[in-house]
Amino acid sequence: MQVLGSPRSLLMNTSCGALLRELQQIWDEIGESESDKDRMLLELEKECLDVYRRKVDEASNTKARLHHSVAVKEAELAALVAAMGELNNQTQADKRLSSLKEQLASVTPLLEDLRVKKGERIKQFADTKAQIEKINGEISGYCHSNEPVVNQINVDEHDLSLRKLNEYQAHLRSLQREKSDRLHKVLEYVNEVHGLCGVLGLDFGKTVSEVHPSLGNTGPGNFTNISNYTLDGLAQTILKLKLEKKDRVQKLKDIVASLFELWSLMDSPEEETSRFERVTCILGSLEQDITDAGVLSHEMIEQAAEEVERLTKLKASRMKELVSKKRLELEEVCRAAHIEPDTSTALEKSNALIDSGIVDPSELLASIEAQIVKAKEESMSRKEIMDRIDKWLAASEEERWLEEYNQDDNRYSAGRGAHINLKRAERARVTVNKISGIVDNLMNKTFAWEEERNMPFLYDGVRLVAILEKYKLTRQQKEEEKKRFRDQKKLQDILLTERESIYGSKPSPKRSNSLKKPNGVRMNGNGSMTPTPRRLSVGSATPELLTPRSHSGRQNGYFKQMRRLSTAPLNFVALQKEDTISFASGPETSGRQDSYIILMCPGTYMWCPGCRNKHHMI
Repeated sequence: MQVLGSPRSLLMNTSCGALLRELQQIWDEIGESESDKDRMLLELEKECLDVYRRKVDEASNTKARLHHSVAVKEAELAALVAAMGELNNQTQADKRLSSLKEQLASVTPLLEDLRVKKGERIKQFADTKAQIEKINGEISGYCHSNEPVVNQINVDEHDLSLRKLNEYQAHLRSLQREKSDRLHKVLEYVNEVHGLCGVLGLDFGKTVSEVHPSLGNTGPGNFTNISNYTLDGLAQTILKLKLEKKDRVQKLKDIVASLFELWSLMDSPEEETSRFERVTCILGSLEQDITDAGVLSHEMIEQAAEEVERLTKLKASRMKELVSKKRLELEEVCRAAHIEPDTSTALEKSNALIDSGIVDPSELLASIEAQIVKAKEESMSRKEIMDRIDKWLAASEEERWLEEYNQDDNRYSAGRGAHINLKRAERARVTVNKISGIVDNLMNKTFAWEEERNMPFLYDGVRLVAILEKYKLTRQQKEEEKKRFRDQKKLQDILLTERESIYGSKPSPKRSNSLKKPNGVRMNGNGSMTPTPRRLSVGSATPELLTPRSHSGRQNGYFKQMRRLSTAPLNFVALQKEDTISFASGPETSGRQDSYIILMCPGTYMWCPGCRNKHHMI
């Protein structure tokens, strides 16, 4: 019955002994027997033992419960640590404590902390998996972005580690990137569809709604479907719109080409053509450069087609005028290239065929247009030779000018502008010296052209080689005439010298003719005198050169006849100063007594210096 221990236990023992002594004293006073006293003490001890036993049982139960609680919480703590992948060194250290309550007190806050972390971790897993399932649904097209996730998200609580969470989050980020890429691609497709619909004049909202209804709702907060079905649908729509655009562009280009042709034929005014300025600009544009809104719409194409139809009907009523205009254009092209136009479409013949109804005016117009194209092609093939012909003609003009200049007796006068003619004469002599080479080179080029095309090179209906050969022959005859004239002049100079030695010669002052224009000379703009075109005089005594320009002035194709002057021998007679010659042509010449050198033909009556007989024949 003695309890050893702390001072409080000793105090209790003292109290129990005092009570027992007091109880025995009371029993003595009462007169209880010893057996009763023993029996009551035994009962008292038994009751005390029951109380202790009960307290021990209660303490044992408490201990068991504490053991169980500590074990459960340690097990839960271990499970949480294992599930969350965290190591808790403090838990390992607290296991060395002796008191169960201390162990429980140390485990409880750790467990509560891990429970909070577990809840947060579970929420993170749930949110991550919910976003993953949501994006997967958006990509697959089975759910909408603005719909909540109905299905409960199942989270595996046995694996809540950061590694697992990072895997989910990495997968989520990958899906988010894919969603962003898909959304960007969808927006690109939608923008391209919008541009194509604008050019084609189609309803954009209706077009994209046929692919998916969400594409037509572009307001904030609205869902945009990004599934493979939507992307494929948009790609097919874009391909279809591009094909439609290509067809319309080609159709409109054909219509615009017809418009330009009809406008050119009909000489349509600018105010009439300006109405179609939007569509005419596509003729020289690439397909990808055509972006104007509504330029390829059905309405615009129909308006252009109606204009073509209207002009076509008007063209049929004005076909004779158009045929006449095209025929004049053909003749102008042929005239510029010195080609003989096709006589089968002559204006009179064409009008007769149209009036008789034998030929369709459209076919006749097409035939003339084909002849124009052919004439232009032939003109391009003849360009090199025609340039050389122009060079030859220019040199021939310089040659003619030089001949007229050489015949001017006052060409060396000190008048104003004389130096300009002298410089031109120098350049002309250089050019004239090149004429033979120009003609030979032109003939070689012409022969090469004829051999290449197996056809003669005609110039206004006459073979150019024949013209060149005729020109060379004429030029040779001209040179021979010049040579004969020089020989004759030498002979005349010898004869004049002989006569002067017989009769004598005395110079006499000549009357100044500075105020009179010499024959064959005209005043130019700067005050100088330049030769004027005239017929060949006795001084030149040479035939005229035939060039394509002189030939082209005659439509029948014949050359001009060469003009030749007589080159009979001339007589010079020297007269004495006192001898006179009377002229009845005016007061300027009457009464004059001067010595003259007169060019006369044989058999002419003159004053005879020897016998003074006026009727003497020389």
